[in-house]
Amino acid sequence: MKRLEDIKQSRRLIIAEITDDGFSGIISMPLWKGSIICSWGGGWEHCSVSPSKKNTIPTWDDMCMIKDLIFKEDEAVIQIHPPKDEYVNNMPNCLHLWRYLDGNMVLPPSFMVGLRKGQTMAELDIEIKNYYAARGEKI
Repeated sequence: MKRLEDIKQSRRLIIAEITDDGFSGIISMPLWKGSIICSWGGGWEHCSVSPSKKNTIPTWDDMCMIKDLIFKEDEAVIQIHPPKDEYVNNMPNCLHLWRYLDGNMVLPPSFMVGLRKGQTMAELDIEIKNYYAARGEKI
């Protein structure tokens, strides 16, 4: 997570309260405004965002902008879909970003999603073959 002093520089965010383990405030996105709560502790950094209009849900682009606002460029964060018996939905239009601090967060290889910017199909093919070979799997 970025330093609080750096996060405060954003014109999209008005921080209303700062505590020992996080902050809350108002966020202004291009198409909506809402609340934001960020926290740290227990081995996780967390950010939740809720548009004020209850029929609005943050888009992928919204969450990318929020990720860039709160977290460092080289940090991976995730949205989680837990087992159904662990679902929590106290705020129906609220989405969360999480960053695990107590070890390396496991992410799938980017090739499982598609081409990275500037990557050729030939480079992608080599990456896929090398990945599966290292795992002892045939493709």
